This record gives sequence, structure tokens and C-alpha cells, in this order.
Amino acid sequence: MKEIELRGQPVALFDNTPPQHTDAPPWLLVHGAGHDHAVWDEIAAGLATRGERVLMPDLPGHGGSGGGPLPDVDAMAGWILALADALGHERIRLCGHSMGSLVALAAAGKAPARIDRLALIGASVPMPVSPFLLDAARDDPEQAFALINKFSFAPAEILGDARRAEFEATNLRRMQQQGARVLASDLSACNAWQDGLAAAARVRCPTLVISGGADRMTPADSVKPLFDSLEKEGCSARMIVLAGAGHAMMQEAPEALVDALLRGL
Repeated sequence: MKEIELRGQPVALFDNTPPQHTDAPPWLLVHGAGHDHAVWDEIAAGLATRGERVLMPDLPGHGGSGGGPLPDVDAMAGWILALADALGHERIRLCGHSMGSLVALAAAGKAPARIDRLALIGASVPMPVSPFLLDAARDDPEQAFALINKFSFAPAEILGDARRAEFEATNLRRMQQQGARVLASDLSACNAWQDGLAAAARVRCPTLVISGGADRMTPADSVKPLFDSLEKEGCSARMIVLAGAGHAMMQEAPEALVDALLRGL
């Protein structure tokens, strides 16, 4: 782990760069709500084995990064671009999951010339969060954690009881480590952001939208407005659906996701 400082706060940054790597811009992976960089571990390892440079930051207030969680998607996108500046990367390949997909999309809309490739995983624009879950995240976090676990993964009929239980246990620990305040802030940011289609209209790089065939949080059908907006403005966009995968594709189908990231763009 590298520790750098950005805007007066420490940033936990995990660099998975192989000794022999391509000259392409590095991948910068943005985690979702109530998570940290560790959700990307298998994906980063898979990309690195194929010669790709990979950077995984913890967003402010998450994991090992200091400060509080940033209040909205645009603030997180600005932070990601400032981090790329601090690291000396004029161009990056940007990939985000769930809330992170909104952050990646917002960053690509703010600075289209700086984004070499864009990958949006488990995306939906807009990304409404039910009032019940928003209230639970604020007032009854254990219930919120349970609800998120219920819908994050493909059914046990697909994954198997033991595998799904393992995923849920790991995800619960991860959310508890971030804390209820972080989850509540992140979910509110997702719910409030309404600029996704406008941001998509400004994207100019090849863009990949990846959905899980068994995703109940952001079903593949919900991605159509985003994909249509990308295509309408002449962006080279492609959509891939990973059969049998739920919202947490990085854990459920890491090899298929890595292959999609490298072959889909």
C-alpha cells in the first residue's frame, strides 16, 4: 500500500503494477457504497497478470483513507481526478462498480479528454435507493447491511448455499468496517445524483457497460437509458451481460469480468 496525501488527508492507495507492464494508461478502480478497495482484489490481480497497471484507492472516509465520506457523486469524481493529478497520470482507464460507476461516469463527463477507457459495472442512471433502505442505513444499520446482502448476490440456486453464505459474511464485515455513517452518506449520494445522462453525453472514450444477468439491484434492463445516451452521442459503447452473476460481479465472476474488461473495449 502507498500512502499519499490529497487535500490535507491521507489516501490509502493500492498499486498492483506488474514488473512487465503495458505502456497504456493505468486502470483506476473505484469501489461502491460502504466498501473499500478490497472488493477489487481479484480483478486487480487478474488484470496485472495480463500486464495491466492497476490502482485501487479507498475513497475518503473509507478503508484506510482519512477524512469523512464525500457528500455527493460530483465531489467524489473531482477527488478521483485530483488523485490522478497527484499521481502524475494525465490519462487513466477508469472503472467503477455501483456507486463507483456513477463516480467514474461523472469524472469522464467532467474531463472526457483524460479518460482513455471507461468501464461501468453494475450501473444504473439514475440509481434510486428505496426510502426504506435510506432510513435503515441511518437508523438501523444492521438491517440495512442485511438488506444489501440479500440483494447483492445471485440466488443460492445459482451460487450454492455455502458460496453465497461466504460472500455475505465477507460483505457484512466490509460494510461494518466502513461504518453506518459512511454507508448512509454513500446511499444518499447515489440516490441524489441526477446528472448521469448528461455526463454520458459528454463521454468520448470507448465505454463498456457490464451487467449481471442475475443482478437485482441494477438489472440489465435498467442500463438501457445510459447505454442509449452513450451511443446517441457517438461514443463507442458496448454492453456485456455476465450470465448468472449478481450485483457483486467482482466476487461472483472475477475471471469473466477480467476477460470482459480486456476484450470488451
